[in-house]
Amino acid sequence: MKLRVESSGVEHEVSLELVNDAATADIDGRHYDLEVRELADGQSLLIDGSNVYKCRVESKRKEHNSFAVTFRGRGYDIKVIDPKRLRSGQTAGAHDHGAAEIVSPMPGKIVRVLAAPGEHVAAGAGIIVVEAMKMQNEMKAPKAGIVMSINVEAGATVNAGDLLAVIE
Repeated sequence: MKLRVESSGVEHEVSLELVNDAATADIDGRHYDLEVRELADGQSLLIDGSNVYKCRVESKRKEHNSFAVTFRGRGYDIKVIDPKRLRSGQTAGAHDHGAAEIVSPMPGKIVRVLAAPGEHVAAGAGIIVVEAMKMQNEMKAPKAGIVMSINVEAGATVNAGDLLAVIE
């Protein structure tokens, strides 16, 4: 399963596969093969070769998709970001009204522009591809509509929060 997570204001690309007592994880391009042993009280042992780490993951009930993780005695607040939802302040639901803004989730470079102003797009259609930290992220339409503007072109560099496109 591929995820985008945020910890201390920094986003990370995570790929995680769990099979029985084995876990394979890629975090920002670093690969880990781990053995996982469940302990009491929601704790686990993560075994990486000859290294053994104690880990605890607790869901934060008041915050959707947020977790308190304790690893090697240090606490981390982790939020799982839905990779299918764009950070536009809009929901991805079909009942959205008004304009939806597609913004850059992090600094990067525009690799491709997949849609043109005036084009009708379906919800989830690719609009722009941003490359950040050697990973390409396809920014998708949060709703069906008409592309009102594309504010970047291929090759341009963008900052986190820059407005890339508007769909109405």
